[in-house]
Amino acid sequence: MALSCSRFFRFLRSIAEPVLAIVGFSCLLTFIFILYQPTPGPGISQKVGWQSWDSVSSVGNSTTPEDVSVDTNWWNVSYPGDEPSDTSSYPLDYWAPFLPHDTGLSEITIERCMFSPEFAGIDLCAPDTTVEKDAVKGKWVRVERDLNMQSGLWSLNMYYRRTRRLDVPLITEFKLLPSGEEPGTGTDMWFKVKRSIRDGVMREKPLYLWYKIGKAMNEMTTQEKQQIITEVDVLFGEDRPWYGFEKVEPAVTPEKDGVIQSVYVTYRRGVKPVPRAPPLHFSQDGKFKILQVADLHFSVSRGECRDTDISPCYASDNLTSTLLGHVLDAEKPDMVVFTGDQLNGQGTSWDPKSVLAKFASEVIDRSIPWAAVFGNHDDENGAVRAEQLKMMQALPYSLVERGPKDIHGVGNYVLKVRSGDSSATHLLTLYFIDSGAYSQGYFDWFGYFFPTEYDWIHQDQIDWFLGESALIYPIERPYTPQTTSDLGDIWRRQSDQLPPTTRKLAKPNALMFFHIPLQESYGTPDIDQRTGLPLDIGTSLEGSGAAKKSDGMFEKGLLAALESDHRSGAAIPEVKAVANGHCHVTEDCKRIKDVWLCFGGGGSYSGYGRAGFDRRFRVYEISDYGETIRTYKRSEHDEILNDYILAGQGAAPYNSQWK
Repeated sequence: MALSCSRFFRFLRSIAEPVLAIVGFSCLLTFIFILYQPTPGPGISQKVGWQSWDSVSSVGNSTTPEDVSVDTNWWNVSYPGDEPSDTSSYPLDYWAPFLPHDTGLSEITIERCMFSPEFAGIDLCAPDTTVEKDAVKGKWVRVERDLNMQSGLWSLNMYYRRTRRLDVPLITEFKLLPSGEEPGTGTDMWFKVKRSIRDGVMREKPLYLWYKIGKAMNEMTTQEKQQIITEVDVLFGEDRPWYGFEKVEPAVTPEKDGVIQSVYVTYRRGVKPVPRAPPLHFSQDGKFKILQVADLHFSVSRGECRDTDISPCYASDNLTSTLLGHVLDAEKPDMVVFTGDQLNGQGTSWDPKSVLAKFASEVIDRSIPWAAVFGNHDDENGAVRAEQLKMMQALPYSLVERGPKDIHGVGNYVLKVRSGDSSATHLLTLYFIDSGAYSQGYFDWFGYFFPTEYDWIHQDQIDWFLGESALIYPIERPYTPQTTSDLGDIWRRQSDQLPPTTRKLAKPNALMFFHIPLQESYGTPDIDQRTGLPLDIGTSLEGSGAAKKSDGMFEKGLLAALESDHRSGAAIPEVKAVANGHCHVTEDCKRIKDVWLCFGGGGSYSGYGRAGFDRRFRVYEISDYGETIRTYKRSEHDEILNDYILAGQGAAPYNSQWK
C-alpha cells in the first residue's frame, strides 16, 4: 500500500510542471487577448509635433489624423454615426421628429379637443384603441402641433401608430382631397380619415387626409423601405419644411396675407441622415474666412420690409435669404456665424421651428459649417432657448453646442480651428457666449413690444470663459506647417519664415461672438501710435445698445485672458476681436485697451434699418495660419467697406508690446 501511494505521488510530481506551464500560458493568453483592453489615457489623445503638444482627438465629429491615409486630408473623412446605429432603442409611443426612425406608420387619424389635449400627463382626446390593436399596429402617438393654432373652434391634432412588426402593412403615401373626391388609382389601398383636417375652421371647405397602405416590411425591397413614411409634422408659413421633410399639397389652411399663415402637413420618407459639418480647418495656405450674419429677424410669415429704399419690397425674409445667398457666393466663407436675433420675436415668431427651418437655408444649401448665439428677441415667442438649440443641432452642418447647464445662458461653447497639415494644430479659438435677453422681463401688450432692461454676461460665464482659456495650449507662433508626411524632407519650412527673434510661445489668437454689446463698446478708443488717430473704423448711427448693468466681462474676462503668462511685460489679450449684433445701424470696429469691439451691422430687410444705409455683412479673414486678422463689410450693392487689419503684420501696435 505504501509503495502504491509513493508511485502515485511520483506520478503527480512528474506531470505537475507541464500542467502548470500549460495552465499558466493559457492564463497569459486569456489576459492578453480577452481580459486586457488598453484604456486611452492622455498620452493616447495627444500628438507631439515639432512646435506644440496639442490634443487632436476631439475635433468635432472627426477622426484623428492618424486614422486617415497620408494621401487624404485629415478632415476629409466620413464620420461614424451618421447612420442610425440602433433604432430599436427609439421609443415608438413618443413624437420625436428629429430621431431618424426607420420604422413605418401603420395608421393615421385626426382628433379634436375642446381644450388642451394633454392634462396632468394624460391625453384626454386620444383615439379609441384596444390592447390587441396596440400590440399589432402600435400605440397612438400625437403629433404635438395644433392644426387649428391660428383659427378654429378647438384644438385639432393628427395621431399615428408606429410599429416594428415585419408583418404589418405600412403607409407609403398621403393625399389631401376635398369632400367627394377619391384617389385616382388603387382605391382599394387608400384609406380616408373620417374627420376633416379643417374641422372647426369657419368658412373653409372640408378637406380630408387619405393615406395609402403598401406592403409589410418583410415583403419590401431595400428601395421600397426607403419610400415608407417614417414621420409626420406640421409647417406654419409658406417657406421650406424641416430638413428631410416634404409638403403635402394643398395647404390645410390657406394663407390670408397679414391675418393667417398657411398650414401644411409635412412628412419624411425613409431615413434622412443629417449631414454633419467637417472639422474646422485652415486651408493649406493658412487661410480661414468667417462671415458674420447679424439680426435676421425672421418670422413665420414671409416677413415685412423695414427702412429700405427698395420698392416694391415684399417678403423681406425671402429677399434677405436671396441677398445672403449672393454674399455667400461672393465671399465663399469657410464658416458662417449667426450672432443672434435669428427670430424676429415681437409676436411674429410664434412657431420657432417653422422659422428655424428657413433661417440658415442658404448656408445649408452650400454645405457651409455654421454656428450661432442667441439674441434678445429669439425666445420672446414659443420655444425657449434650450428647445431651439436642439432644433439647431438637428439641422445640417450645425456646430452649435449646448454648453454647461450650470451657468447663465444656453450656448456658451468653444470651437477650435486647426491647421490643414497632418499635425492638425489648434491655430484659432472661437468663443461663443449667450448674452441673454432681458434682465427685468418685457411687456407684449396687444402686439406692441416694450422691452425693459437688457441682460448681460454674468460672473459665472466670465469664470467659465477664463477656465476654457486656461485650457488652451500655447504654440510656437508664427506657426509653420509640416509640409511633409515622412522623414525624407524633414521639417521643411517656408522660404519666407520669420527670423527666430520674432517667434513666441503663446496661445492662438481668438475671436468671441455674442449678441448684446458691452458697455465698453461705446468707450473712448485707443490711439494708433503710427498716425495719432483713434482706432475707430466704421459708422454708428444710433445710441448705446448695451445693458445698464455689468459683471465686468471686459476687465475681468477679456483683459485677464492673455496670450501668455510666461514673459514679463506681456499683456496682449488672447481675444483679438469681439463680434456683436443687436445694433443694426451701428457697424463700427473700435479698439479699447488692445481688444477690438466690432458690430456686424444689419443684414436683413426684416429688421429695422435706415433708408439709404445699405444692408451689410461683416467678414473676418484670418490668414498666415492664424496670425493676421482682417475685417471688412460687404454691402447689398457689393461694396467693400472699412477694410482693416485688426491683428498681425500691418495692424496698429499694441499698447503693451512683447519684449
